[in-house]
Amino acid sequence: MDMWTMNERRRGLEVINGERGPSLCIQNVTYLNSAFRTWETGSIWIDGRRILYIGPEEPPIEADETIDGTGKFAVPGYVEPHVHPSQLYTIETYAHFGSQTGTTVYIADNLIPYMEMEERDAHRWLDHLQQLPEQIYSWVRFDSQTRSAEEADVFNEDRIASWLKREDVLLGGELTAWPALMNGSPRLEAMMGAMKQRRLKVEGHLPGASERTLVRMRLLGVDGDHESMTIEDVRHRLQHGYAVTLRYSSIRPDLPHLLRAIREKGWDVWDRLMMTTDGSTPLFHKKGLMNELIEIALQEGIDPIDAYHMASYNVARYYDRLDEFGQLTTGCLATLNILNDPNDPTPVDVLAKGQWLVREGEVVERRRVLDWSNVRPFTSVPCTAADFEWTSPDGIELVNDVITKRYESTVDRTLDAIPPSFDESYLLVIGRDGTWRVNTMLKGFGAIEGLASSYSTSGDFVIIGTSKVAMRRAYEAMCEAGGGIFLADESNVQAYIPLPIGGRLPDLSFEDIRPFEQRVRTYAKEKGYRLGDFIYTLLFLQSTHLPYVRITPEGLIDVLTGESFVLSEKR
Repeated sequence: MDMWTMNERRRGLEVINGERGPSLCIQNVTYLNSAFRTWETGSIWIDGRRILYIGPEEPPIEADETIDGTGKFAVPGYVEPHVHPSQLYTIETYAHFGSQTGTTVYIADNLIPYMEMEERDAHRWLDHLQQLPEQIYSWVRFDSQTRSAEEADVFNEDRIASWLKREDVLLGGELTAWPALMNGSPRLEAMMGAMKQRRLKVEGHLPGASERTLVRMRLLGVDGDHESMTIEDVRHRLQHGYAVTLRYSSIRPDLPHLLRAIREKGWDVWDRLMMTTDGSTPLFHKKGLMNELIEIALQEGIDPIDAYHMASYNVARYYDRLDEFGQLTTGCLATLNILNDPNDPTPVDVLAKGQWLVREGEVVERRRVLDWSNVRPFTSVPCTAADFEWTSPDGIELVNDVITKRYESTVDRTLDAIPPSFDESYLLVIGRDGTWRVNTMLKGFGAIEGLASSYSTSGDFVIIGTSKVAMRRAYEAMCEAGGGIFLADESNVQAYIPLPIGGRLPDLSFEDIRPFEQRVRTYAKEKGYRLGDFIYTLLFLQSTHLPYVRITPEGLIDVLTGESFVLSEKR
């Protein structure tokens, strides 16, 4: 992390003592004083990466760069506290996009480096993250969000030990395997204990949890949760000591109505709240990242200081990192936004660790720095005629974006193509190592003839369609491209999203991946996909933290009972 060395501290004293000037001074700017919850006017002295002074005085010796901030407003850089940096972008392209509108601090899921890199390479890669001007922090996962025989070997106390030594790791989670913890899993208890020994936070994943469950999980060590959908969800979490992160995402855009309900109830709890976009895909982000959420809060009548604090100060205080981000004060990293008006949270200037990322409304160009060569490479698995044979009538019915249920298909599964009137599709998952497959049926996905995706919770290959010919065509195109999401009819590929980094991530910018995502979504809708978020439907097919039926490397399982009723087969 950006440790402040004694040499840097001494150089800061030289500026204060009048022996030399700071590198940057922003004069006559109105800044957010988070300690007193006031707007005050003065100067901000910055030297290198740190703020040295903020207040009414001017530096004794002129700065290398002086900016007149008259009529402008300075606020802390915005924080996205719950990032899933693999939803059709990388952490670097996501941060570059977000920083253009003021989001310069990210607390990110570690699932990709944890699962897809050797341990030494993952830590080297995390070290390289610190070369970015944005501040990147990490979670430590406890589970894979699906079910496999290797789960205990991959997620355990010994494996996470090296991660817990890192200064850029702030929390454990998100804890999707909480039922196993509540039922006394020694492995999860050991990992929770390791987190608590380091006094690190644990983020829950508790959608729809009863008050009794929330109490139990709080006693077991969960500190925060981002799954509130109703005002009662918010109340129960606050009542029992949780930090509450309100969500505005493609499948759960709950932020506006929750803010409105909190204000109507007169609850003075704004210092206990944070906000997140929770891993939404590129097309969802129309105006930016956290600036849009602050704008929503302002539109709901939230006091501007509370609105800005929910995306900065509250996060830093919760994670005990106020010396690094979240406020404008002596010693803090120089990560801030300059606004024309506090009622418009999209900045005209963005500074991160003392480096201009946006200046007078223009984005400062910079090169990419991350090396993805150590990600587990994509390996194509040839398919055979036997892969496209279905016997069991048991399948998954999509109730909505999140909920599924078990159903029994009446389709003649020897057909090469299912008539559209059935609203059913073949569903095949092939293990990325080529050793197993699961064949089942899927209802409610529309009439897409063929889809193949290396984008999945487990990294295995998901193939869906009403036509076995089109499914095979899409799969072969995906393999030839080295990964991605491919949609095809019996003649041609009709839409695709390229994911050449291990078959999981794109190598395009946030802006450049959008047309691919748009074409895929449009084509899926034309073919009868009727749910809200096509990308998340693919991802959630394997997610065993959601009700009620999921497809996993072990087969089709009932999440509540753990029963496997369509088993995987060896290839």
